[in-house]
Amino acid sequence: MTVENLPRRHFLRGQFLTSLQSEQVKQQGFQGIRLPWSVENTRFIRDCTRCDACIDVCETTILIKGDGGFPEVQFSRGECTFCQKCIEACSQPIFRPRNEPAWSHKIEISANCLTQKSVECRSCEDSCEMHAIRFKRQLGGVSQPILELESCNGCGACIKGCPVSAISVLFTVNELERIND
Repeated sequence: MTVENLPRRHFLRGQFLTSLQSEQVKQQGFQGIRLPWSVENTRFIRDCTRCDACIDVCETTILIKGDGGFPEVQFSRGECTFCQKCIEACSQPIFRPRNEPAWSHKIEISANCLTQKSVECRSCEDSCEMHAIRFKRQLGGVSQPILELESCNGCGACIKGCPVSAISVLFTVNELERIND
């Protein structure tokens, strides 16, 4: 299976086949997820000094060095608790006001979810504090997940908890524009 709209760098790395993609790329896409409340990508890259202060203070250790040494979020390591320590540790003007939503990305559940194979699993619901994932009972079958995306804050708690990696980040149009700017 091949991928359309693949960034050139990832094509040259052989990631045009989904079988060659890392778990992080499968879950979060090719665009790295910047820190919560970060400014658009162009300004972030221009002003971030890559000092790693944010990575060092992250209480859940989800921040890693991404492409070019810039900090990125890796939800397969855990969730964002929105502690704001990364903002406090940074001396650069690369963050939006904290009264705005941290991210506008949401999640999606793919067809390889265990419930689609008649296996009872609710690990994503158990890990979602915002109750954005609920399960609807099915007569004579396994309860199916229902997403309430307006409740999703994009923390990523459900991603690490999924035993079959069926949950991935879904970027909204606004988030894609902000990343690509």
